Amino acid sequence: MAQGFPLPRNCPFAPPPEYERLREEAPLVGAELPGGRVWLVTRHAEAQQVLSDPRISTDPATPGHPMSALSAKPPSAEEREAGARFRAGQFIDMDPPEHDVHRRMLIPEFSVRRVREMRPDIQHVTDRLIDDMLEQGSSADLVEAFGLAVPSMVICRLLGVPYSEHDFFQSRTRRMVGAAGRSQRDAMAAAMEIWDYLDGLVTEAGRNPGDDLIGRLVTTRQATGELSHDALVGMTFLLLLAGHETTANMISLGVLTLLRHPARLAELRAAPDGWAPAVEELLRYHSIVDWVAFDRVATEDMEIGGQNVRRGEGIFVLGASANRDPRAFERPDELDLRRGARNHVAFGYGVHQCLGQNLARAELEIAYRTLFERIPGLRVVGDDDELPFKYDGVIFGLHALPVAW
Repeated sequence: MAQGFPLPRNCPFAPPPEYERLREEAPLVGAELPGGRVWLVTRHAEAQQVLSDPRISTDPATPGHPMSALSAKPPSAEEREAGARFRAGQFIDMDPPEHDVHRRMLIPEFSVRRVREMRPDIQHVTDRLIDDMLEQGSSADLVEAFGLAVPSMVICRLLGVPYSEHDFFQSRTRRMVGAAGRSQRDAMAAAMEIWDYLDGLVTEAGRNPGDDLIGRLVTTRQATGELSHDALVGMTFLLLLAGHETTANMISLGVLTLLRHPARLAELRAAPDGWAPAVEELLRYHSIVDWVAFDRVATEDMEIGGQNVRRGEGIFVLGASANRDPRAFERPDELDLRRGARNHVAFGYGVHQCLGQNLARAELEIAYRTLFERIPGLRVVGDDDELPFKYDGVIFGLHALPVAW
């Protein structure tokens, strides 16, 4: 039994320490939450099973969904109605076949070929931000000047959202994905502020569509009736949030990790073709999303890892535990930048595997490689215990990373 879920991290380079005990105890363990009991999936094989089983739902409206168990107070009818409108188009919370219809609309925008075409623009954004850092002196907050800025600029350009509004988006995002115990009402209020802004942006695109993703969806999907206005707003919301928050945290965490392993960083500098497997290992090693995107509920009785799971029972997959499972990864607590294991679940698994993973990989690879090539003397200012880590956040990362060169 897990006590006090969600369990906090207390080390920047490891998941919550209790995960190892839970993983050895069983592939599924129970946890008592304020609103009821849920299952936690601790091992890699069972994580893949849960994330790919069609008898398991991701829809928050499904009875027994575990997110409802995080709060002892059920949502009001007004909150349920607002939530339903807000979730329109956010296919991460949909089950097939509705999920598949929405996802297929976006696959061409995030294909390997499309991302390959975007690489020069990502490189340009990265170089421009490093130019700005170098021009402004010999120190910076890497989170603000680089980690947040790279993916924010890229996703804003792709969607057609003015980058000038990034402070607005990031401040609301911090309220949404900050402390795990934060009021759901406050988080939803912040989300609705972003939704309302995007509502106006999509309305304007309907009158004057641009050559960007929103413009293309307006002309090819909304105009044909395949996508409602609210669904297009919701889809844009999901892409904007997912397109910068996780990658931003991974950029700064990855830079810190590489600087704390100078011998391995030197190997990467000497052999640049090692950056792609290094990115995979950093994604596995940190698993910054952990449980928050892997909320599921059983729609039928079934057996998972020898445990009987009943219809209507909620499930959280612990991604950070699955990615440290010695049954799937040799020496899982060791950072092995040559490992190149793409069977990690940092991007999920199955039909809901992250649509933007190709873009995220390209952004991380270009950001890491270019930063260390152009600023070879980069160093962190201060010790790790002085850095402001997001230990209480639902997505792990750094609030700030002071660096100098």
